[in-house]
Amino acid sequence: MHELVVRGGTVVTPAGVRSTDLGVEDGAIVAIDGELPGGAREIDARGLVVLPALIDVHVHFNEPGRTEWEGAETGSRALAAGGGTLMFDMPLNSSPSTVGRQEFCEKQAALERASLTDFALWGGLVPGNRDSLGELAALGAIGFKAFLADSGLRDFPRADDLTLYEGMREAARLGLPVAVHAESQEITQMLAARATAQGRSSIRDYLDSRPVLAELEAIQRATLLAGETGAKLHIVHVSSGKGVLLAAEARARGVDVTIETCPHYLCFTEDDLFRLGAVAKCAPPLRAKAVMDSLWAALLDGIIDMVASDHSPAPPAMKEYVDFFRVWGGISGVQSTLPALLEEGYHRRQLPLPRIARLTATAPAQRFQLANKGSIEIGMDADLTLVDITAGFTLNAEDLYQKHRISPYIGRSFRGVVRRTLLRGQTIFDGTPTVSPRGRFVRPRPSTEAIHAPAGTHA
Repeated sequence: MHELVVRGGTVVTPAGVRSTDLGVEDGAIVAIDGELPGGAREIDARGLVVLPALIDVHVHFNEPGRTEWEGAETGSRALAAGGGTLMFDMPLNSSPSTVGRQEFCEKQAALERASLTDFALWGGLVPGNRDSLGELAALGAIGFKAFLADSGLRDFPRADDLTLYEGMREAARLGLPVAVHAESQEITQMLAARATAQGRSSIRDYLDSRPVLAELEAIQRATLLAGETGAKLHIVHVSSGKGVLLAAEARARGVDVTIETCPHYLCFTEDDLFRLGAVAKCAPPLRAKAVMDSLWAALLDGIIDMVASDHSPAPPAMKEYVDFFRVWGGISGVQSTLPALLEEGYHRRQLPLPRIARLTATAPAQRFQLANKGSIEIGMDADLTLVDITAGFTLNAEDLYQKHRISPYIGRSFRGVVRRTLLRGQTIFDGTPTVSPRGRFVRPRPSTEAIHAPAGTHA
């Protein structure tokens, strides 16, 4: 008798999709079989799809120091409601930013107290902290985040070319990836300054100040430096098909690069930004429909490695639109990643379920060297999401578990309702999140597994 049997679900495994039972002991999957005997506990998954729980590699929960913006308690509850069991918290927006030993330890302690889900921590790569990267690695940092354009926060300055080059050399020595926000500082800053000097501050002016070209220039520079240093490069929130192809060309030349995009670039266009206003402002910004279509083409071709929310909330007052350049740029969407991929990918574009599992769980676990995470296999943690894949719902503000119930996804209809989320075999969401924090700090371990599916496949 197993401690837990998840009975009769349509289970998405690396070997394919099949109706089967899962046996769980001590938080791990120990059996995958269609005829398991009764368990001490049982969950009836008949009629539901069982996916590996979502791993969100890009969130800003802003703890400690700015919990009035979000905090790990509310942010992790929203993640669990969206089918997630592990998040990677970014090093900025918390105060102080996570660029040294003390800041890292303070953040780890804060999240251990508050997080319902497991968590990993990014360290920061900023001018002057190269010698701290080794300490951050020893403490368990998942990697190092750098901005190539202004981050909007004084305590997290952008990485100039020398900072990025030397930081990549050190990260390569440590065996950890460098994640970059890829937008050109010179292009975006000068275009924004020109608009401001001319008294222009509309949504259109903001969009024009951050063209796709700014993304392409930064991706080209980052991949060049990664190739020269041998660093592992992770490009966050790529917003255009051209950006994906430019990174893929570098990968074909031997650069170790992975590509992340976000559900908002797959769901919304710049027309939606005009309709929704400040709640949909982000950087890079939402793009024209043709650009979104090119991004979908790259995802369907298997070139994009993973999808992450880039959940970047702020108090409602910071989303009030007077001067659009001054509005906080960040989208709140940690609860909507999986529903968005199921609706826009699986239902509308025939994106296979194994590909969704890879984008949201398997590829993140492999790229960031996470032991026992990311797939439904014997020996892996029983981190599972049970989804009623045909049930529809319209997202309402009262459905959100994040601190501030503002999101561009409110009012949008989806097919794919998360019925239950399990972390190491324990339910953390079953229509409502559980109350007690269960999350553990997760650190990377060496791995030699492949990081992405071959281009042109839906594997």
